[in-house]
Amino acid sequence: MSEADSQPDSAAARRAFQRAAATYDDVAVLQREVGERLIERFELIRLQPEAILDIGAGTGRTTRRLMDRYRRARFSALDPAPAMLATARRRAPRFRRLRCVAGVAEALPFADDSFDAVFSNLAYQWVNDLPSAFAEVQRVLRPGGVFMFSSLGPDTLTELREAWARADERTHVNRFVDMHDVGDALARARLAEPVMDMEYFTLTYPDVRALMRDLKALGAHNVTRGRARTLTPPGRLRAMTNAYERHRDADGRLPATWEVVYGHAWGTGNVFRPGERALPKAHPVE
Repeated sequence: MSEADSQPDSAAARRAFQRAAATYDDVAVLQREVGERLIERFELIRLQPEAILDIGAGTGRTTRRLMDRYRRARFSALDPAPAMLATARRRAPRFRRLRCVAGVAEALPFADDSFDAVFSNLAYQWVNDLPSAFAEVQRVLRPGGVFMFSSLGPDTLTELREAWARADERTHVNRFVDMHDVGDALARARLAEPVMDMEYFTLTYPDVRALMRDLKALGAHNVTRGRARTLTPPGRLRAMTNAYERHRDADGRLPATWEVVYGHAWGTGNVFRPGERALPKAHPVE
């Protein structure tokens, strides 16, 4: 499998999250927990930002928590899936303005130096060009502003990946960027004093089908460019399921590992500009 085949198909990911808007909150256990931990890290910075951007805001649960914490700040939420943003808009506190904009991290539809803080919970794993996406953060972040984010690392769903590898040679599981490469991308974007760390989470399931149902409900099923475009033959699915059984624990549950990468850095105003370009058109979601 080539490196290009293992990269996410951004259009497929957008469609998947658009379809998952109605089911996402029912199964987003990890996303909620990581969001809470990221907010705790954010609060340690002790900033009082006036304008905050949440990239990959999804259904807006973490955005709402930030709005409750920073009551005087103006908030913008960006996500590629309008259906997700519609839920985020409804979830916002009454009488508070939340600007919801459909867009992608690699081309932020906001002016330079617009935000004191940029926040993102488990979204950058779907980005193909991290240096460009982080350069966009640098551009919209005011000097001295903070960028705080989480993402998924390459050990995510390693059990499922190993099980599929025993069934065939196709790509069935999303592949994510190593923490050190994420840190390098921050440095290339000229964000200051980047700090990276990671931790593992393990969720358990009664069977493989339950795991795959949750991934689909999250919009996080396989969206790699090299994915099969036809139904998987039943024999290969059985082979994968049997291979996954090797991981069943003493309590009779199947584990699924998630590697969560955390990072933060600071805006410097030192933006690399290869050429002038027009800002992408904003598409508000009301």
